[in-house]
Amino acid sequence: MSKNNSDKLFESFSSGGLTLKNRTVMAPMTRTFSPDYIPTKEVAEYYRRRAEGNVGLIITEGTFISHKAANGYERVPAIYGEKALAGWKHVVDEVHAAGGKIAPQLWHVGSVRKEGTGPDKSVPAYSPSGLFKPGAENGVAMSQEDINEVVASFAQAAVDSKNIGFDAIEVHGAHGYLVDQFFWEGSNQRTDSYGGSLENRTRFAVEIVEAIRVAVGEDFPIIFRFSQWKQQDYNAKLCQTPEELKTFLALLSNAGVDIFHASTRRFWLPEFEGSDLNLAGWTKKLTNKAVITVGSVGLDSDFTGEGSKDLSGTSNPTSIDGLLERLNNEEFDLVAIGRALLVDAQWVNKIRDKKENEIAPFNKEALMKLS
Repeated sequence: MSKNNSDKLFESFSSGGLTLKNRTVMAPMTRTFSPDYIPTKEVAEYYRRRAEGNVGLIITEGTFISHKAANGYERVPAIYGEKALAGWKHVVDEVHAAGGKIAPQLWHVGSVRKEGTGPDKSVPAYSPSGLFKPGAENGVAMSQEDINEVVASFAQAAVDSKNIGFDAIEVHGAHGYLVDQFFWEGSNQRTDSYGGSLENRTRFAVEIVEAIRVAVGEDFPIIFRFSQWKQQDYNAKLCQTPEELKTFLALLSNAGVDIFHASTRRFWLPEFEGSDLNLAGWTKKLTNKAVITVGSVGLDSDFTGEGSKDLSGTSNPTSIDGLLERLNNEEFDLVAIGRALLVDAQWVNKIRDKKENEIAPFNKEALMKLS
């Protein structure tokens, strides 16, 4: 049972046009349960159960925008087209009926895409320089016209999301997907205004956020997820120092980001030497914007990478005392829970009611079912 006071976790939160009943967030997690790229009634029920479980804000699995090369996986949902938007409208309605709030994660996979993936299986991957990682090519380098098309697709997805009732949107700028591929020198070898300096490599994301802000107006919240690590390189860092991180975040903040979602694999690890602050803590300190922390919350091992257990293993529930201490110290504002919420839709209520001993462990089976 947690010894630290969890009251702050259950305080309300407001940012612009978004008001939440508590500080808990469902982290976006890819779930390949949308045949023909359309979220089903079962997907709606899945999200509704988390809203019924008292989650403050649900951020959906990555949902791909309308650019021809945005998707990288079969049976993931789209965020364009009449049928897919109708499916998402049903999801939104179910979550709202259960008293929850929900935001879609807008996604373009970039060079992670493999040719042969739908909807149009003939389309190659698109990325800043045609690179998946240093020395590994995949797809084609984006022209200015390609860049403009992707920016417009993000903006349209945000407008459509607002129109069907979502409470905010999140731009996926993390984990080695397209936006992050522009950030990372390992995949961005451009020599134009989108490559080279950190400021130039952030330009693509800035244009996306600015276009979304114009399209949705001033009061509709924009969340931006970023990470230092990449699926291509767990040890990669966009910003080697707090000063570089400050430059990076200021560009996005000025473009219109309301809430930063600082993705780490282990929330308890310090980001820079000489301070115990994690990436979310530094983001809060440097921007004074609202920040979400995330990374193996409530579990004793991370999902992938060195030191973690593979998918055939089990991650067991563990104390969140360290998390609560950081939250009570106002190092960040919101807490995203991933796998723990996949396996137990009542995780938030069990934490609130001091019933941690009733929380189930996470295992491979949790990934295989839409429960």
